[in-house]
Parts: sequence; structure tokens; C-alpha cells
Amino acid sequence: MTTPSPLPYAARRAARSLFVPIRGLRYHVMAWGDPSMVTPEAPPLVLVHGWMDVGASFQFVVDALDALGAAGGPPRYIIAPDWRGFGLSESAPSGGGTDTFWFPDYLGDLDALLRSPGLGLQHEPTVDLVGHSMGGNVVMLYAGIRPERIRRLVNLEGFGLPQSHPAQAPRRYAQWLDQLRTPAELRDYDSLDAVASRLRKNNPRLRSDFADWLAPHWSRRNAAGRWEILGDPAHKQVNPQLYRKEEVLACWAKITAPVLWVEGDETDVTKWWGDRFPRADFESRLEAVPVLTRHLLSPCGHMLHHDQPEALAVRLAEHLGYTG
Repeated sequence: MTTPSPLPYAARRAARSLFVPIRGLRYHVMAWGDPSMVTPEAPPLVLVHGWMDVGASFQFVVDALDALGAAGGPPRYIIAPDWRGFGLSESAPSGGGTDTFWFPDYLGDLDALLRSPGLGLQHEPTVDLVGHSMGGNVVMLYAGIRPERIRRLVNLEGFGLPQSHPAQAPRRYAQWLDQLRTPAELRDYDSLDAVASRLRKNNPRLRSDFADWLAPHWSRRNAAGRWEILGDPAHKQVNPQLYRKEEVLACWAKITAPVLWVEGDETDVTKWWGDRFPRADFESRLEAVPVLTRHLLSPCGHMLHHDQPEALAVRLAEHLGYTG
């Protein structure tokens, strides 16, 4: 007897696609609701994704938050951009590719996005800000640089990077120069089913209906009729700039918003860094955050918003004072 396939995932609240000019790029933003929903107690909720992901990836958490608030009040205005070079947002130079992505550009893009008239927000809005992985690293820096702009902050496994040392610079620059000689590539796929299979291979915990829903948001059909991943291959190139832990912690120490740190109990950071980033180092970094609450989701891996959207929504609602 065969097991029937699950029904297709149906979004509880569909998003609108907005395209706004951000620092010379055409940025794509998923928007659930509209600015009329914003109040002092319920500012815009901004969700920023991680490496090789897209804003649409938060749909399952948005739906779970709406389900929690169905009897408690109207839903909030939620915004989830595609970072430059991911999803439907352009890379630099406009319309083409690039050979390096500089981390400060994400900060510049986020700052400009929050001031964009295309989102219908106040000129200098206060927001609730959530970031996953790479996005978690961005929001932690941003909240220390613009503390007055953030009411509540959530970091979903934005661990940062291993400590670097000046002596690493010559080799790092040489590696970058060598990579520039042969531009990176991403493989493509013959069908959306194949893209969904790739997503499930990346994350075995991912529900098949989630993977099927994500596949057309994570890829598009190219001129040859194959499905290409919506990510600039240059994201695979090494960054020639070293990660300066002391600078990062100086920013974290300036955060004034209450911070919620959430991680999965099955996340294995050694597959990324081996023994170059001991857990004790990360724990000492968190001590720089003035007001911090922590939570562990189980069973859950790095893609918390896919593995446990309902449980994550509960924690977000508690931290953000979510009313719907």
C-alpha cells in the first residue's frame, strides 16, 4: 500500500511582491498586509533571510503567527526582502552579476530599505527585526549601529564567523584573486520537482509540501527551459575582507532592544567551521548583548523557520508582543 502524497501547501495569508529601488538596485520585497496595520504597539515586522535563501522562505512562520493571532487582533504588516543577488533582487552592477559581495552592503541596503517610500513606512520607522543565519548577523550589527530604530530584535542562528587574524590576510587575498579567474557557477535542474528534491536533500527535515511550495520561489526557468537557482554564483566566492570579531562585538554592545536568540538542538556548526569556532567562543560573544533571552527548538536544525514554524512563531509572538 502506497502512502498518499500530502496536499499542496496553501498559504494562510498570501504576500504581495513589491519592487523598490535600493541604492541603484531593483530590490524585491515580499509584503504581507499594508502600512495601515502599523501602530506604536505593532510596528512593521521585518524578516531577513540567510545565505542562499529568499524572503518567501518565511511564509510558513507568517502563517503560523497569523494562526496564533486569529482571535486576538488584526495581523501585522510584515516585510521580507530578497537580499541583493538572491531571489528576484538584482545584483550589482544593476541587471548583471558581480564578483564579490561586501558585507557592509547588506547594512546599507537594510538602512535604505527601511526608509524606502515604496514600503509606505514613516521616514525613520521603528521596527521589529528578525534575521536568520547571515541575516541574523546583519540585524545584530544593524541594531547596534541604529539602536533607536529597533524595538525588538530576534537572531535565528546568526552565529557570526570564526575569529580572524591579520596574518591570514595575504592568503585570503590570494584565494580571492585566484577565484576571480574562474567565476563560480550554480547547477540548474530539469524540473521544479528536482529543485524541491534539492531542497529536501539540503534539509532532510523539510516537509515535502513545504519543499514543493518553496521550489518556484527559490528558482526560475531559464532560456534553455531548465530551472536555475535564484542566487548569484558570486556568493560562493570567498570574501577578501577578514571577519573582525572585536568590531562586531563593539556593535553588539550598543544594542538597546531586547534580543531573542533562537537555535535548533540538531544544528551542527562543526560542518561549517570544524574546530575553528569553538562553542565557548560563541557563548562569550553573547555576553556582549545587554538584554538577551535564549530558546532552543527541538527537534530542529539550522532552518528553524522551515523545521519548526509553529514553535518558532510561539517564541516570536512572546518576544514581539504579537497580537495577530
